[in-house]
Amino acid sequence: MALRLIDGDEGGVDATKGGCAASACGSRPDALAHLPEAVRAKVYNHPCFSEEAHHHYARMHVAVAPACNIQCHYCNRKYDCANESRPGVVSEVLTPEQAVKKVLAVAAHIPQMSVLGIAGPGDPLANPERTLATFRALSEQAPDIKLCLSTNGLALPGLVDAICAHNIDHVTITINCLDPDIGAEIYPWIFWNRRRIKGRRAAEILIEQQQLGLEALVARGVLVKVNSVMIPGVNDAHLAEVSRVVKAKGAFLHNVMPLIAKPEHGTFYGLMGQRGPTPQELRALQDACAGDMRMMRHCRQCRADAVGMLGEDRSADFTLEKVAAMQIDPVAAMQRRQAVQAAIEARREAARATQSAQPGSVPVALTLPKRAVEAPAPAATPQVLMAVATRGDGLVNQHFGQATEFLIYAVDADGARLASRQAVDRYCTGPSDCGDAEAALAGAIRALAGCTAVLCAKIGFEPWGRLEAAGIQPDGEHADEPIEAALTAVYREMAAAGRLPAEPSPAAHRQAC
Repeated sequence: MALRLIDGDEGGVDATKGGCAASACGSRPDALAHLPEAVRAKVYNHPCFSEEAHHHYARMHVAVAPACNIQCHYCNRKYDCANESRPGVVSEVLTPEQAVKKVLAVAAHIPQMSVLGIAGPGDPLANPERTLATFRALSEQAPDIKLCLSTNGLALPGLVDAICAHNIDHVTITINCLDPDIGAEIYPWIFWNRRRIKGRRAAEILIEQQQLGLEALVARGVLVKVNSVMIPGVNDAHLAEVSRVVKAKGAFLHNVMPLIAKPEHGTFYGLMGQRGPTPQELRALQDACAGDMRMMRHCRQCRADAVGMLGEDRSADFTLEKVAAMQIDPVAAMQRRQAVQAAIEARREAARATQSAQPGSVPVALTLPKRAVEAPAPAATPQVLMAVATRGDGLVNQHFGQATEFLIYAVDADGARLASRQAVDRYCTGPSDCGDAEAALAGAIRALAGCTAVLCAKIGFEPWGRLEAAGIQPDGEHADEPIEAALTAVYREMAAAGRLPAEPSPAAHRQAC
């Protein structure tokens, strides 16, 4: 395969067929090879900032920030349900002291935990004393854990120095618009300089503060992820411009999330019947934005007290009552974390080496001066979407009937890249119920529309037949194999059997780039 040498952010090699840097596409031999070493060190084990890392590492959010300085039409912090995964939802609001004790307990029992974040239930920077006290104590007692915060950005510019002083080098800003007329439809009010401000003026202030905060963080070397909630008919046509602007200002990652709005949540949008986007609409918008910057496609829209791997919530195992009964040795726990995480990295490195040795694998990006001479790009190869059922560790290791989500990958001759995720209702809830949940199975098949195959550890006769009838090939032959290797193998089998499309679709090509 020819290499095209192009202008790039890091001046690397574009070793793809269609224009996206090979190292930026999820399953290439080293998905972080294009990044400067200082940035690689910040993201290699961060499950939110690194797509590959989310298979291996856990995160935790602590709910120490109850107050908020803005109101969003999609938010209601009074709602709580143990089965609800949604920003702003918590079961317990903690003091900084309680939060630190809980973090140490979780990190001792889940040694793959690499990240601690504060994301609510209000806004961390509307509660700066509580937020910074928590970070200060954790940086002293668990210095190996990365610290993150998520904010609406209203108070951000005035707190950039404090953020940097507390070794917080990952910040997420929720930016839903750049147009104050659109912002007035999303935010009914803000609390600014001791006054409640409404309407378009409120949106103007919020947008200005968000942009100032983004620029200041980037100037200080903090990695910034931008979250945007896709609200059909409100900001969906505007978010590609948001993506373009925040990339130009140095944001590291853009996460376009679907609006979650149900009447039972008690939000304005939920009560007014504002719909969320379909999976196809969300994926199309993510593809449109991907032309401007790296997109996050593995977000789970976590609770503000989430614990565990992405897609998993073990917060019920670590209530204050349970944590009080735990005996924790912080030093021994940190040593165990370091050993476990070193083993994880050894497995990841071995998997990369194995993949690099496979025929057709793409070499990692090389460091070259910008603007080298361009060679002709090779023609695009057919690309398909495939779904995977996984419990984590980067393996095809979940029964189809046990899946509550499927990871959707764009796969071609060069490998696979995560395109999106689809949440589903679990089809099989036990031996007596397996196969009876008609609605759940029908919903899963709808969620997998457009996929040519679904890879899982096992699958029953009934869903096998239904999937085949829908044009989706079930595959249980690659159980417990690494996801990317399994997808590549299935792709080659399809190619050998002549079951690939003759030409890649424009949508499929956008997902690759």
